Amino acid sequence: MFWCPGCDGGHRISVGEGAGPRWGYNGDPEAPTFTPSVLVTYNGADAGEDGAPPAVCHSFITAGRIQFLSDCTHPLAGRTVDLPDFD
Repeated sequence: MFWCPGCDGGHRISVGEGAGPRWGYNGDPEAPTFTPSVLVTYNGADAGEDGAPPAVCHSFITAGRIQFLSDCTHPLAGRTVDLPDFD
């Protein structure tokens, strides 16, 4: 899992062998890179109202930084931030 400051919550991705979607991981816990992009949709505080689609968080995580893509529905859309610590 990693903490997403745009969603103010954790996102879980799976790496290695196993069932379900899997991401590549560079093995560096201090500056992780996951491939391909991470796309999360959810009914969150920033989700649309009156039949609008659910909230979207779409990002690349590269060298310990989160690049939020422009299709994100939260305020960090289009920005790149350091991956925050997450206990």
